[in-house]
Amino acid sequence: MTSTLAPSGIDTAASPARALVCRACSARYPLAAQHACYECFGPLEVDYDPAALAAVTREQIEAGPRNLWRYAALLPAGQDPAARVTLDPGFTPLVAADRLAVELGITAPLWVKDDSANPTHSFKDRVVSVALTAARALGFSRFACASTGNLANSVAAHAARVGAPSVVFIPSDLEQGKVVTTAVYGGDLVAIDGSYDDVNRLCGELVETDEFEDTAFVNVNVRPYYAEGSKTLGYEVAEQLGWRIPAQVVIPMASGELLTKIDKAFSELVEIGLVEAPADGWKVFGAQSAGCNPIATALHAGTDAITPVKPTGIAKSLNIGDPAAGLYALEAVRRTGGWMDHADDDEIRAGVRLLARTTGVFAETAGGVTVAVLRKLVESGRLDPTAETVVFNTGEGLKTLDAVAGEVGPTHRIKPSLRAARDAGLLS
Repeated sequence: MTSTLAPSGIDTAASPARALVCRACSARYPLAAQHACYECFGPLEVDYDPAALAAVTREQIEAGPRNLWRYAALLPAGQDPAARVTLDPGFTPLVAADRLAVELGITAPLWVKDDSANPTHSFKDRVVSVALTAARALGFSRFACASTGNLANSVAAHAARVGAPSVVFIPSDLEQGKVVTTAVYGGDLVAIDGSYDDVNRLCGELVETDEFEDTAFVNVNVRPYYAEGSKTLGYEVAEQLGWRIPAQVVIPMASGELLTKIDKAFSELVEIGLVEAPADGWKVFGAQSAGCNPIATALHAGTDAITPVKPTGIAKSLNIGDPAAGLYALEAVRRTGGWMDHADDDEIRAGVRLLARTTGVFAETAGGVTVAVLRKLVESGRLDPTAETVVFNTGEGLKTLDAVAGEVGPTHRIKPSLRAARDAGLLS
């Protein structure tokens, strides 16, 4: 269930983190390499000193570096720049999506938070930087993960940056682009003949062995710290909007953790007085692939029972059939008055192309899911077209070229002559 290499090395004099707390039963544990509660087996998350968080000011944040470490005073580790394991991700563009809004009938400001601008071109650089910084403080010397692709890229790159060994585990049918962009960093890359859930299960077993005692699995034994990195997306959106929270957000879901942490970031900012909540609060919307939609299915059925599925479809980065944070994603969506929906492969491809054509942002398939679901939410009346909305693009389209390669290409093919260009209508 856990791997505790050594007593906590996290500097609580500098860090606002004070303990790990169970999300189910509220049992508390030291800041160690532990991800599940000994009492009820519930997931653990980082608990903070409210006074330490309340002492953080906008001016302090704005004076920080233009990356996620500007929020170091709100994170569990990384307060000392020299102790960080990081590619310095974050502060990615918030793109005004005016033309996309017109196409979808949205009259309020619409924004795309484009995390494909991170060093390995996905939001996973955020979670890995925080997780591995905490892992180094806890005494780990090797880095690992179970991944659907983007996390593998990021762990391998972070390990290469600091000269640490890495071993990452992926499903063997992963997109070639994600395989290459992991293998190029030179660590061990293990392809498993099975689904992501099979890969994750194996990693949960490996972390308990003596041979992996020195290994931090970012989404297993140091998962509580890993999850906190996602909050920086919420912090950045609020800051980039002039220290305010948008009325609506649409977020892709795999495990469901990203959605819960963006919602948590907004709540924290309100609680410590850095922003005011919108008059009517904010609504959180989740987006899943139709080939792997157990969280959305549970919401539509009005139940908390999330039935695991065997993932299919082209949005492989979202293919987690047994989502660890699914129940908490349901809670966040219901509490805020949002909704969830899903998109099939054709809708995903259309979403990728629509986003690219209207904003100049080429998203991976997860981004296509988010845009396709945004369209459905508007058409169904679930999302208010007159309220400011932010959608999250979590990865780069160059990693999933096969998804749209058969649908796009040259619009003309001509001889290299002026006459040929004129005959093709290019001079009209």
